[in-house]
Amino acid sequence: MNKRKTKQDLDNLTSSNAPKCDTHVVHLDYVRSTKVQVLPTDKAQQMAEVFGILADTNRLRLLSALASQELCVCDLAALTKMTESAVCHQLRLLKAMRLVSHRREGRNVYYSLTDSYIINLCQSMAEHLDESKD
Repeated sequence: MNKRKTKQDLDNLTSSNAPKCDTHVVHLDYVRSTKVQVLPTDKAQQMAEVFGILADTNRLRLLSALASQELCVCDLAALTKMTESAVCHQLRLLKAMRLVSHRREGRNVYYSLTDSYIINLCQSMAEHLDESKD
């Protein structure tokens, strides 16, 4: 229900209120110079999938917890006040997108970020949000 309302709101904004050109003129020099910057469809699809995974509060909180050190599922559950089962479910999704990796030590499984790029992305967004408050 919530997603449907959001999509309807977005559709309303883009269809009725979006400014349009009064005349149809293609500026070929602008098109040619910008064409190299447009993402290829397959790369845009991959990026959309990663952003889709990141579009969840609990997954972002788990990633932020893993930013400084590797943690086991029990630690992550305690930090985020989630059940271990819920943490495992979210980590499974993050692992499928290769955002986290794991290692087993005895009966415990420790998770860590596969790369710092995801935290850099999250930190940049947090800084942007902080700047937009001012």
